[in-house]
Amino acid sequence: MEERSEARQHLLNHDETQAFQRAPSHHRKPRRRIILKNGKCNIHRPASKRQRFAFLRFTKLVDASWTFTIVVFLATLLLSWLLFAVIWWLICYTHGDFEPDHLPLVQKANKFTPCVYHIHNFGSCLLFSIETQHTVGYGIKATTDECPEAIFVNALQCIIGFIMQGIMAVIIFSKMTLPRLRSQTLLFSKNAVVCPRNNKLCWMFRMGDMRKNHIIDARIRAFYVRSERTIEGQVLDHHQVEIPVTVDGCKSGIFFNWPLVVFHKIDKKSPLYYLAPKDLTQDRFEIVVLLEGTTQSTGQMTQARTSYMPTEIFWGKKFQGLLNFNYDRREFEADFSKFDELLPISTPLCSAAYIDEYNHMQPKSLCSSRSSSLHLDFTPRHSLGEIAVGKLNHNVINVGSSSGNESDSDHERNRTWLNLQL
Repeated sequence: MEERSEARQHLLNHDETQAFQRAPSHHRKPRRRIILKNGKCNIHRPASKRQRFAFLRFTKLVDASWTFTIVVFLATLLLSWLLFAVIWWLICYTHGDFEPDHLPLVQKANKFTPCVYHIHNFGSCLLFSIETQHTVGYGIKATTDECPEAIFVNALQCIIGFIMQGIMAVIIFSKMTLPRLRSQTLLFSKNAVVCPRNNKLCWMFRMGDMRKNHIIDARIRAFYVRSERTIEGQVLDHHQVEIPVTVDGCKSGIFFNWPLVVFHKIDKKSPLYYLAPKDLTQDRFEIVVLLEGTTQSTGQMTQARTSYMPTEIFWGKKFQGLLNFNYDRREFEADFSKFDELLPISTPLCSAAYIDEYNHMQPKSLCSSRSSSLHLDFTPRHSLGEIAVGKLNHNVINVGSSSGNESDSDHERNRTWLNLQL
């Protein structure tokens, strides 16, 4: 009796806790996502004045699209060629290489040594700038020791050209091996479900990999995010609690070579312990899911994210199987066209807390009896609408006849709990 009273008191305390967190549905605003379905974080970070002008920084070019990166590369190369072409033109102009008596055709006859051989006009300076920066060296245009400033500019442009080419090569390699691109082929089901597994309510979702090079040492984590109030009265808008998730019987890493269903067992330590089907339309929380692992081809760490809102959780559903064996090809095939399809499954329409309390309140004689039909199990005959009223009354009568030592109040209490739970 003491255990029963403690369980009831715990349920009442939970209802009181939920009272200040919930408001009538017409006064409540829908919760905004922290993590979008595509995995992006829905948090804006205002950029400082320095960051607004640093649009050519390394991380910006790596994360930007290929079109933006290529346009920046072409614009940078053209500007550098034109800038050094103007410098070469000024050097040759101040030395007098563009005078009629000092042009390349009459330089040998007039015994004139220019700063750069075979420079006629600005176009020649532009070609020489491209050859110098990329060390092409066609063999016609070359600097001489006549102008010290030409030697300095030649060395400076070669150094800048090497640096620019190195940076561009690193950015291109980083974009091609970017872990974010690998995470786009990792799929999460659009919806999560709550259904029984081994006589325990479980929260589940499905994940899959579209590529053949699989994720090594994959690990899955889940976080329950909602508003909470501390003992001091402080409201934490995004309080997060990590909930344990597992795949079948895996304890550390998972063998992620085919689509898997990840589940969280709803027990007394779970924040979903008091979650009922009606709460999915009223409650405000978010479950963030993270998949981390190493890419097999590049050896880099990758992370895929998604989140589930209460309206995206279906009660009494299960995921349809995807793996089928192809006898012609002698291999298994995963049908990703059914990745998000759900099937109905018989599930009690009450929270895990009420299920445990109901099972705990049954008389010991009935709990020990294998033939007892009062124990709330997960067989198909206990789904909603499948229990006839006559059968329910018959079960209630069996409660009264099975324990003659119980009083009328105990009979009435059992009848009330049966009507409430079933």
